[in-house]
Amino acid sequence: MLNQEDLRYPIGRFHHTTETSNEELEKAIKDIAVFPSWLEETAELIRQDQLNNTYRQGGWNIRQIIHHLADSHINAYIRFKLALTETKPIIKPYKEELWSELSDAKNENIFYSIKIIEGIHARWAYLMENMDVEQFQCCYMHPEEFKLITLSECARMYSWHGRHHLKHIQNALDQNLDQELLNSIF
Repeated sequence: MLNQEDLRYPIGRFHHTTETSNEELEKAIKDIAVFPSWLEETAELIRQDQLNNTYRQGGWNIRQIIHHLADSHINAYIRFKLALTETKPIIKPYKEELWSELSDAKNENIFYSIKIIEGIHARWAYLMENMDVEQFQCCYMHPEEFKLITLSECARMYSWHGRHHLKHIQNALDQNLDQELLNSIF
C-alpha cells in the first residue's frame, strides 16, 4: 500500500536547482514536445465511466487532471513568452484548486483540453528548439515563491509536471482495475 506522499508525488517531487545541464534541458524540451502524444495514448485507455476516478482520496479525478494540464501549460507557455520579452516580469499566479472546481474542469469533454495541449506544446517546443543558451537564462519572478525562475528551470519543471500527472491518471486507472478485479472475485 502506497503512503500519501507516494500517491501525491508518484514520480517524486520536483527538485528546484539553479543549474540545468544541456542534457537535462534537451530531455525537458523533448518531453514537452512529445507530451501530447503520451497524453493522447493514455486518454485512449480511459472509458467514459472512469473519468471520475481519482488517484488518491481527496485528489482530482482524471477529467480534472486533464483540464488542469491544459490550464497549467497555457500559463507556463505565457510565462515563457513574458520572460523572453520583458525583464524579470512578475507573473500572475492562479488558484489551480479553484479552477479545478469550475464547471468546465468538472464536466467538459477532455477532448478539448487535449487539443489545447497539442497546440500549446507544438508552439512551445518550437519556441524552445529555436532559443539560444542565453534565452534559457531569462527568468520571471514568482510572487508566491519569492524567487526568480529561469526558463531552463521552467522547462524542467513542466517536463516533470506532465509526467507527474500522467502517472496520476495511470494510478487512477490502475486503482479502478484493481477494484474491478475485486468485484469480479467477490
